[in-house]
Amino acid sequence: MLNAQAHVNKAIQEIEHRNPTPAADFSRHQLENGITVSTRDRIAKDVLAPAVDKPTDAQFYSQQDPTKPNLAFLKNHFFREGRLSEEHALWIIEKATALLRAEPNVLEVEAPVTVCGDIHGQYYDLMKLFEKGGSPTTTRYLFLGDYVDRGYFSIECVLYLWALKIWYPSSLFLLRGNHECRRLTEYFTFKIECQHKYSERIYDACMESFCALPLAAIMNKQFLCIHGGLSPELHTISDLRAVDRFREPPTHGLMCDILWSDPPEDFGSEKTNDSFMHNHVRGCSYFFTYAATCKFLERNNLLSIIRAHEAQDAGFRMYRKAQNTGFPALITIFSAPNYLDVYNNKAAVLKYENNTMNITQFNCTPHPYWLPNFKDVFEWSLPFVGEKITDMLVAVLNTCSKEELEEDNATSPTSPSHPEDPRERRRVIKNKILAVGRMARVFALLREESENVSELKSISASGKLPFGTLALGAEGIKNAISSFDDARRSDIENERLPPALSDAAEDQASLGCSLPLTQSRPTTPLDDDRAETPALERGSSPSASSISSPPTPPPSSPTDRKAGLGATTSPSTRQRSLQSTISMIQAALDGNKTGGVS
Repeated sequence: MLNAQAHVNKAIQEIEHRNPTPAADFSRHQLENGITVSTRDRIAKDVLAPAVDKPTDAQFYSQQDPTKPNLAFLKNHFFREGRLSEEHALWIIEKATALLRAEPNVLEVEAPVTVCGDIHGQYYDLMKLFEKGGSPTTTRYLFLGDYVDRGYFSIECVLYLWALKIWYPSSLFLLRGNHECRRLTEYFTFKIECQHKYSERIYDACMESFCALPLAAIMNKQFLCIHGGLSPELHTISDLRAVDRFREPPTHGLMCDILWSDPPEDFGSEKTNDSFMHNHVRGCSYFFTYAATCKFLERNNLLSIIRAHEAQDAGFRMYRKAQNTGFPALITIFSAPNYLDVYNNKAAVLKYENNTMNITQFNCTPHPYWLPNFKDVFEWSLPFVGEKITDMLVAVLNTCSKEELEEDNATSPTSPSHPEDPRERRRVIKNKILAVGRMARVFALLREESENVSELKSISASGKLPFGTLALGAEGIKNAISSFDDARRSDIENERLPPALSDAAEDQASLGCSLPLTQSRPTTPLDDDRAETPALERGSSPSASSISSPPTPPPSSPTDRKAGLGATTSPSTRQRSLQSTISMIQAALDGNKTGGVS
């Protein structure tokens, strides 16, 4: 008993008089090579740290004019992936919406002006656009719509452009595109981006604001600027002024057509006498021909139509010249470089000044990476988990060596209740092991090339990889899409009007007459760092046939189109990913040679 007490006393004394534990300095870390580094410093010092704090009122409002937002702060804050408070975001949207609502359907925009096409949520490229096109403080801008969807910085584009509208209501003009509506933003990425970064309240405010955007602009009394194109119901500019724009766009009619219609690929050399043909690419609206365009320009005393809506490899396209003016009857501008991060296209803006038109091109800017459809790490890590599971399955099933499996004459004792052929049993086991091995290889490749696989799936119309892509390895995945045309063909299904539960109702547009507009022929683009206008073929004008009874496009119906980059459908993205993974496992097990690996 005394010995026990002595041991206890000795232990207490050692505890009381033990040397103090040296304090660990977790702000410093020694690398394997002996170099000590700070754990508080950024490793990639040339990359700005994300802005984690939401701005205060003092930061948000301008010191020069407290009734307006601080543009310089917002530009840098969004560039660092910063977010606003919900109150500040709503303030920008609502204040700009009041300005947009007061504008007419058809704006009158004087030169000089810089015309911009689709932006599609590419905020970092929007900053490059302003570098190339000129500061909004000194440059008049006209945007042709499609500010959101497909890219992952759509809300930043909206908030910054709307803030610019607050500052420069008479020199920055915003038109509506086909993506500025509930139907497309729910199908693609804008809605889930608002929910992820802000709330449904911000999304609803944006939808209300989109319904206030004007539909068209007459630039310098010479050019009709719209997002899409012409309509059989569009005869004069007064028809546009009569449209009720404060609503969701319908799936047919004048408002639909000016947002959705396209020129055909053979614009200017069509082999049809029809002025308008059903647009099978979009699933709604029309293709409008060269003849229809020339008749509209002549009827309204205009020089050309400037539109957006279609990705262009060079960022722009000038179509066949009108015979009576010698100027391109139609011009397409696209201002989202390297669209979807796979198109490898240039972007362009159109500058019109002193009766001279110039096209300025620019390339893409690096931007932060988001997992597809803002998915979480758990969903994204399914291939990693699947690989480990297959490793365990291989270990469980690998009960025989390779030599044993290849033995044809080997025998194995079997019980009377299981009289099967031992060689057949070995064959079954061998096939199982090989199937699991194939699965392991698929998951290993998915882990190593997860970003390229996600990119390739995103632009596939079916949402699946072509069969055999994974078997080609990393190089096969990288080379699967190598050009603008490849990307466009793969993404063509996402250009269609997505399915909806019900179509919006359409109001009948009243007809009217426009006043004649004076026109003069501007010169074509100069050189320098600007693209020259390509030589345009002159030819005989195809005969235009008037449309007494315009063809009615077939109604849009739900399709089996899968979601890709910038596309979300029901069920949720998490459920879709799980279904895709199950399909991939099943394809690996079955050796399916008819379908793709999702």
